[in-house]
Amino acid sequence: MLILRAENLSSLSGIAHGFFGRVGGVSRGLYESLNCGLGSADDAGHVRENRRRIRQSLGARTLNTLYQIHSATTVVVEAAWDQSPQADAMVTNVKGIALGILSADCAPVLLADGEANVIGAAHAGWKGALAGIIESAVAAMEELGARRARIAAAIGPCISQANYEVGAELRQRFLDADPASARFFAAGSRALHHQFDLEAFTADRLNCAGVDNVSRLTLCTYARETEFFSFRRATHRGESDYGRELSAIVLA
Repeated sequence: MLILRAENLSSLSGIAHGFFGRVGGVSRGLYESLNCGLGSADDAGHVRENRRRIRQSLGARTLNTLYQIHSATTVVVEAAWDQSPQADAMVTNVKGIALGILSADCAPVLLADGEANVIGAAHAGWKGALAGIIESAVAAMEELGARRARIAAAIGPCISQANYEVGAELRQRFLDADPASARFFAAGSRALHHQFDLEAFTADRLNCAGVDNVSRLTLCTYARETEFFSFRRATHRGESDYGRELSAIVLA
């Protein structure tokens, strides 16, 4: 099983986390092997087994994931749920509940205030990051007693700027919100196209929200095929579906 960990989160006692790649599961074909996306067309039994392996590796009694919609909505988790709510971040101060984010190019963000025993997890695609999902998650953690100056955050594997070509209209949406966002775009190889740095933009959103302790794994999901699923890579190949990796954090 491929488990990546951030140094700043690993230094916190009583908190377990992991950014899990696509290795070490039971899925086959396009989903080989640790596909955790129940929304994919993979065998549901395989997905449940993959998720069980992750939950067990974290020592969690349950694993909660979201119906992710690229929003700025954060929910507070108090217990295991049978049906995932529509949101893109969640926070908790309850032990044993792993908060899991599914991704396949978007940036998974795990957060923790070790002193307050409050954790969070966020799904930051360009739309959610621009809409304020990071700020929403940090504010929700504060409502549970965290302090943003104490929060440690880690950005997991996501698509790199070199492989994230976007159109001029998307860049303009960022510039309309903040002209300084121009620094997150480089010239593309095609006219009227740009290369967007999602990881850097997400880190900037964390900093602007008052979170200075930020770790960036800087691993590209698109380029590292044997390690990660990638929606964009699957799309470029005309594949019918794609797997989802999972990133999770839990109060032990």
